Amino acid sequence: MSDGLVRLLDGNTFVVSEETGDIDASPAIPTGFFSFDTRFLSKWILSINGERVNALTVEEVEYFESRFFVVPGVPTPLVDISVSAIRERSIGESFNERLTVINHEPEPVDLRIRIDIGSDFADLFEIKDVRNKRGSYYTRIEDGCLRLGYRRETFCRETLVSSTAPGRMDEQGLTYDVRLEPHGQWVTNVHVRALGADGRDLRESLQGTPGRGRRRIRQDLDRWLAEAPRLTCDSPTLAMTYRRSLADLAALRFTPLTGAGHALPAAGLPWFMAIFGRDSIFTSLQTLPFAPDLAATTLRLLALTQGVVLDDFREEEPGKILHELRYGETTGFEEQPHSPYFGSADSTALYVILLDEYERWTGDGTAVRLLERSARAALQWIDEYGDLMGDGYIWYQRRNERNGLENQCWKDSWDSISFPDGTIAALPRATCELQGYAYDAKIRGARLARRFWNDPDYADRLEREAAELKQRFNRDFWIADGEYYALALDGDGRQVDTLSSNIGHLLWSGIVEESRAARIAEHLLGPRLFSGWGVRTLAKGQGRYNPIGYHVGTVWPFDNAFIAWGLRRYGFSQEAGRIAEGIIDAAEFFRGRLPEAFGGYDRTLTRYPVLYPTACSPQAWSTGTPLLLLRTMLGMEPRGNHLVTRPAVPPGMGRIELLNIPGRWGRAGALGRAHPERH
Repeated sequence: MSDGLVRLLDGNTFVVSEETGDIDASPAIPTGFFSFDTRFLSKWILSINGERVNALTVEEVEYFESRFFVVPGVPTPLVDISVSAIRERSIGESFNERLTVINHEPEPVDLRIRIDIGSDFADLFEIKDVRNKRGSYYTRIEDGCLRLGYRRETFCRETLVSSTAPGRMDEQGLTYDVRLEPHGQWVTNVHVRALGADGRDLRESLQGTPGRGRRRIRQDLDRWLAEAPRLTCDSPTLAMTYRRSLADLAALRFTPLTGAGHALPAAGLPWFMAIFGRDSIFTSLQTLPFAPDLAATTLRLLALTQGVVLDDFREEEPGKILHELRYGETTGFEEQPHSPYFGSADSTALYVILLDEYERWTGDGTAVRLLERSARAALQWIDEYGDLMGDGYIWYQRRNERNGLENQCWKDSWDSISFPDGTIAALPRATCELQGYAYDAKIRGARLARRFWNDPDYADRLEREAAELKQRFNRDFWIADGEYYALALDGDGRQVDTLSSNIGHLLWSGIVEESRAARIAEHLLGPRLFSGWGVRTLAKGQGRYNPIGYHVGTVWPFDNAFIAWGLRRYGFSQEAGRIAEGIIDAAEFFRGRLPEAFGGYDRTLTRYPVLYPTACSPQAWSTGTPLLLLRTMLGMEPRGNHLVTRPAVPPGMGRIELLNIPGRWGRAGALGRAHPERH
């Protein structure tokens, strides 16, 4: 199942093209060659004798290289193809395309081969919200290269195109007049570089490190895969999905400007190839048993960028963890607040959760001590700035009315928090999972304070506050006649009594009273929320329910992974297994690459998962989903310096063995085998 786009990426730089290899950008189809939030190519169109090419097949070799087999015009039945072309493309040091044109005829042919080239130098925000550029464009042909440029005051970006084969270069592209002998072929290598204001490659200009060649990227991928735990299993789909997830995680590694040599997961392609606090934290939690270094870098980078002042434009507050950091033109000229932007109400509590979980897995007490000030500031934010209403809950209401996010929970689309009749809840809003995260952060913060910060009084206080929060939450958010937790409280103090997947996050945070957990599990696996593929974001029957609505009925793989983890925490192994099976089954239809979201249609209706139209793919926390599901199915938990496993493998999965799992124990293994269902 495909959306018709082909993606290449290497951290901060990526290419999205049509299946022909062409780039013909429009607001509806965000194709292009991008680096650090700027599009350096918006047009890259191949034609042969005046005809655009059509795709025969596409081979996605790895995340950084692909091959397109194309022909000019539209293939016709019973008429043999006389000329074909192969576009071998890679990304690394630059955007590289090796173009081979082949004559299949016994006679020579004369061809005019043309590549139309253009760049709008659009900021990613400008692609989604078209606006007039305020700078000036220029084009020059110099030293055998085509130089496209854009300048606005001190902001300058350039695209430099060169070719190994001689051709005519004009301001709109390259033309080659070629005579091919019988069964002969013609080859050129075309290189495209993204340059910054100083005329250097943008990566080198901003990071101080040049891009990497294809060989180095492949060596890095081989090393990354070799160091990961080794999976053997009976399920071919699980095996395929696991390998694809590891490769996509390698592709999504984003090197921050302050951390050469270290990487954290970027959120997703194409819209979110940037640092996101929430996304990087969730992905780091998912991947701790597989790639703990991602969590280490995430924790350090988010501490370096933690809020220190009150700033309404960026919604910054002391102790708050960022939401999003961008490098494009609109950010540089403060037309967007993403330098960084702090509009998320959950990333700060999640930061403390990740720090504790990281230490539990790795035993890295040094990091906990070094990050003590950041963790304390985050815990202080929960009580001082997160509690807008002074009632002990985390609330949110944007302070940047022009550019800020209206919803600052993970369901951050405008219509995600509504009553059962569809009415949008009044601001400010306190969604239920935020309170679960705050509870978990206090419990975990207490452990860190007692064991590493030599502050038992602070630990006692945090535990007391967590107990009070749990009691208060179970009183104020519980809907007695439905026996589930409200989606949120609104600004008027009313329960937003909508049934949603958010209640599953309450299980993995531990804030749910034991006596109520069974009813939550029943709702999550009931027909209103569970589609057969996974738990919907919003239950059927709610006013805004839409099976292909972004946060109002779709199935999000990451959401389901954390729900399954929470179900295991409360002892609902069979229910967790049903979710794991559904999500892994869905992955087969996406060739192992789970998208950001897919349709919430009943499995009995579609028999295959329906792709959400504009889903990011790959997306970090969807890529991390199979890894957390493996942890959940095998029941892997650190206990002191040992890895404890309590396997509960669902019937359809058969045998699962995971070896070489890194942690404070060195390397360990886990084995689980499904047992037939008892009737």
